[in-house]
Amino acid sequence: MPAEVFVVDASAMAALLFDEPSGRAVARILEGGYLSAPAILPCELASVTLKKIALRPEQEPGLRAAAQLFERMGVDLVAVPIEAIVRIARRTGLSAYDAAYVWLAAELEAVLVTLDRSLKKGARRMGVRT
Repeated sequence: MPAEVFVVDASAMAALLFDEPSGRAVARILEGGYLSAPAILPCELASVTLKKIALRPEQEPGLRAAAQLFERMGVDLVAVPIEAIVRIARRTGLSAYDAAYVWLAAELEAVLVTLDRSLKKGARRMGVRT
C-alpha cells in the first residue's frame, strides 16, 4: 500500500522542528507519509525562526540548527499557480499563503496537516481533508 500523502504547513512543521508541545502529535500523524508543501514553506519557517530568535536570542544557535533540520526531511516543495491561490483565497477568505496549502492538498488529494484553526476551516470548505 502506498504511503499517505500529507501537505504540511508552517505551523505543523514548526511545532515538529522546534519541539513544541504539539510537535509529537504532528510527528505521529506524519510518520511514514510522503510530505509535500508549497514552495513558500522554507520562507515561512525562516520567519518563524527569526521570531523565535528575537524572543530568545540566547537560544539562536539551537533554533537555527532546529530549523535546518527541515532541509533533511525530504519535503517535496511545489510551485503553486497564482490564479489558483487567488481563486481559493477569494472563495475562503484565507490569506494567499494559506490558500497555497489548500490548493496543493486538493491537487494531490492529500491530507492537510496544520495547527491553524482558520486554515483547517477554509480547507474543509474546499473539501480538503485535515
